[in-house]
Amino acid sequence: MTVLVRYTIAFFALFSMASAHAVTFRSSIDDSKWQLEASKFSCRLSQSIPAFGRAIFEHEAGESVNFQLTPTENIHFSKGAKLYAEAAPWQPGVAPRYIGTVQPEKLSGMLKVKPDQAKNMLAALYRGMMPTFTTSEWYGTNESLRVAVSAVNFQSAYDDYVACTAGLLPVNFRQVARTAILFPSAQWRLSDASRERLDLIALYVRNDDSVKGVYVDGHSDNRGRRLMNRDMSKRRAEEVTAYLISLGLEPDMITTRYHGERYPVVENNSKANRDRNRRVTIRLERD
Repeated sequence: MTVLVRYTIAFFALFSMASAHAVTFRSSIDDSKWQLEASKFSCRLSQSIPAFGRAIFEHEAGESVNFQLTPTENIHFSKGAKLYAEAAPWQPGVAPRYIGTVQPEKLSGMLKVKPDQAKNMLAALYRGMMPTFTTSEWYGTNESLRVAVSAVNFQSAYDDYVACTAGLLPVNFRQVARTAILFPSAQWRLSDASRERLDLIALYVRNDDSVKGVYVDGHSDNRGRRLMNRDMSKRRAEEVTAYLISLGLEPDMITTRYHGERYPVVENNSKANRDRNRRVTIRLERD
């Protein structure tokens, strides 16, 4: 028997002994239920963990999936936790797999898992394994703690979750609420890249009834005469507005303004800065 094999066997033996003596929270087979909240903006798959709190996978439009373990009290994982994929009771002999370490948020005690770790958790659940958070100092004592996410009834819920993610919008509100479209010197026509960005903004607005106003503001750098710069900023703003209307936005919800060189985002003291100031900003306002 090699040293590596002996070490691996010893590790699993110690892991199993520690698990057997730890305080453990997880749903029973009868109580394990997955709840899906689905929309075009997010897919939220969650499970209640009796006497502890809630396990939540959330995939927001335009983002990667994330996971959070939300306790009813904020002192369970004061020292952080190690995350493993453990075998379910009906999987004897399957070795646990280490996923990573997680630190709690200071005020809430919530454990937020990185997107790559969340994906590993989903894969483990689909294979019937239980993502399990462990700590050796529960309530500041020497008592160890295990909080497991049950895989019971997961596969059918996962199928619905995947269908939800397929219908998500490509962007969320934060990603389109404030946008700047840049223009070359003395130009007001939209580039292909600018049109693609405006396509996403219009798609989002058409799907979110809470967006009630779109503010389009044209700007220029300080090269040239002031009146010419004002006219250029007007052309740029009107070009953006016309394109948004062509994509189906109601003209009444769009407010178009132009400011010339009056409101630079940075000083007009270099080519790079002037490039940033030749812009149209689009701002979305909700109720």
